[in-house]
Amino acid sequence: MKDVLDRVDADREESVRRLEEFLRIPSISTDAERAGDVRRAADYLAGVFRESGVKKVEVLPTKGHPIVLAEHLEDPSAPTLLVYGHYDVQPIANRAEWKSDPFVPEIRDGKIWARGATDDKGQLLTHVLAAKAHLDVRGRLPLNVKFLIEGEEEIGSEHLDGFVRENRERLACDAIAISDTAMYSPEIPSICTGLRGIAYTEFTIRCATSDLHSGSFGGAVDNPALVLAHLIAGLKDEETGRVLIDGFYDGIIEPTQDERDRWAELPSPDAKYLEMTGVPALYGERPYPVLERIWARPSLDVNGIWGGFTGKGSMTVLPARASAKVSMRLVPGQSPKDVAKKLEAHLRKHLPKTAVLERFEDLHGGQPWVAELDHPAVQAAFRAVEQGFGKKPVPSREGGSIPIVQLFTETLRAPAVLMGFGLHDEGAHGPDEHFDLGNFLAGIRSAACYFDEFPRAVSRA
Repeated sequence: MKDVLDRVDADREESVRRLEEFLRIPSISTDAERAGDVRRAADYLAGVFRESGVKKVEVLPTKGHPIVLAEHLEDPSAPTLLVYGHYDVQPIANRAEWKSDPFVPEIRDGKIWARGATDDKGQLLTHVLAAKAHLDVRGRLPLNVKFLIEGEEEIGSEHLDGFVRENRERLACDAIAISDTAMYSPEIPSICTGLRGIAYTEFTIRCATSDLHSGSFGGAVDNPALVLAHLIAGLKDEETGRVLIDGFYDGIIEPTQDERDRWAELPSPDAKYLEMTGVPALYGERPYPVLERIWARPSLDVNGIWGGFTGKGSMTVLPARASAKVSMRLVPGQSPKDVAKKLEAHLRKHLPKTAVLERFEDLHGGQPWVAELDHPAVQAAFRAVEQGFGKKPVPSREGGSIPIVQLFTETLRAPAVLMGFGLHDEGAHGPDEHFDLGNFLAGIRSAACYFDEFPRAVSRA
């Protein structure tokens, strides 16, 4: 691999230039006025694939934004890797919060600052440029590789499910590699081996049929905002942070003792979390440490709450309705639909006679996922990242959800390998997003090594 890695190192400036060009395209999938830019980003990426020597490259239309599908099939008998990524980016909520133009990349302090740098343009390019290094030096790849890069991840991958199911034979593979997660810390590379699922709900409590005068009816008619506040307060135990929904924890699969022991060896994240969030103190389910709370315990949060008069001045209204959005992060052994039903049952059980649950919606859900740690494709990733970064990676998990992982593993019947090269504090979805260029280069090296390690590991299996 020395020849390929030497080429990666020699091409560093060219790789950064390609990333800069890619980041200049404002491919904001949520903005209809940016549809042309989203298409331009797809075309640009297709051009990079072609320049890299990938044999077959297509920009395929969907009912939304296009999918870039690139294939380099060397040998029908060789193992096949599917690489997933997304070229669309988040919108800019407040330009004033950025130190520089989010679509004019700047390099400062060894990092590149721009929207999409770490989520996910920089990370997906590591695999493209790894293929280029192999093809430049050796004229071939040691495996078959397919790249599926979508333009709708930031709006829920609306058309990806249908595309994958309709093209399952064309997308058939031995494993799926995804680089859209974060490493544990700048000094500790990691492989993500688990994701929490999610159940997202919205509901409305009603008392009266319309808003009332609080002077005429206050004291005789219950207030749905107060009812809602009591219900929400009753969802968790104040002392332990434990969710109080009946059956909420039934059937959950605990992490192994080996995983717990490895997590305990990692530097404590408590101080970093305090610094990143600005909260006066951390909170969560006792007695579990922070990492286990985020990685392997389910949680419940209120994402929004509203009702009554919220404008300027005063209006003595007794509201008819109050609403909330509540989401629950799930771990293996839990089902989104089952947990949503249990929440609804809890609300109905504890609702006073003075109010009704007028509306309960199960908005969306995603299954939790845990990697097969002993699978050859996963073990190959650990070896590849160690070569790329010069440090042995640790297994970690993510507290968030990536529903497409479950889609791929169930539809294509192949394991997923989450090789993230970003960092949690690099501003993904927020202002001043950036990507460490040292990790960008090490990510290309790691991806190049994975192209070499993967076929040898899978063929032996």
